[in-house]
Amino acid sequence: MTINQKLATIQTKFKSKKSRFNSFGKYYFRSAEDILEATKPYLLELGVSIRIKEKLISTEPMPILESTAVIQDEKGMELKATALVGVDLNQKGMQTPQQFGTASSYGKKYALGNLFLIDDTADSDAVNTHGKNAGSILKDIEKAKSYIKSGGKLDAIKKKYQLTPQQEAALKTV
Repeated sequence: MTINQKLATIQTKFKSKKSRFNSFGKYYFRSAEDILEATKPYLLELGVSIRIKEKLISTEPMPILESTAVIQDEKGMELKATALVGVDLNQKGMQTPQQFGTASSYGKKYALGNLFLIDDTADSDAVNTHGKNAGSILKDIEKAKSYIKSGGKLDAIKKKYQLTPQQEAALKTV
């Protein structure tokens, strides 16, 4: 069997559950770990290995990580798929290692998804608006107050939601 045939076998038989739950957005999603776990039955059966390589390819205007998922057979033949992801260094509430770790996890997941033809366009994780449409009116002022108390910024809320003058005044006093 060629490396292309082995990859096609995995792509057509592959099943990965969305075992992770995002309590903020109220949806299930799959992680890179879930995808890798689902590939394990094929490794010995098809004589392949899967690995992920990462490298920093840019630092300005923001750091860009390149994640490459590689499938290799026992003859050394390999196929690759890549994903690029920016590292948001302005992410509030995260230290720099967490910002890079989050971007790394995201890049790995999408590189693996590209390799195994996992279509996340219909996946809640890919189209997530956290239960709200951009520009929708803020409905839960208590959650917004809690967010600000924990270090979140009013400007971040204003970017996502339309606030009534009363809501904005209430959030400024937090």
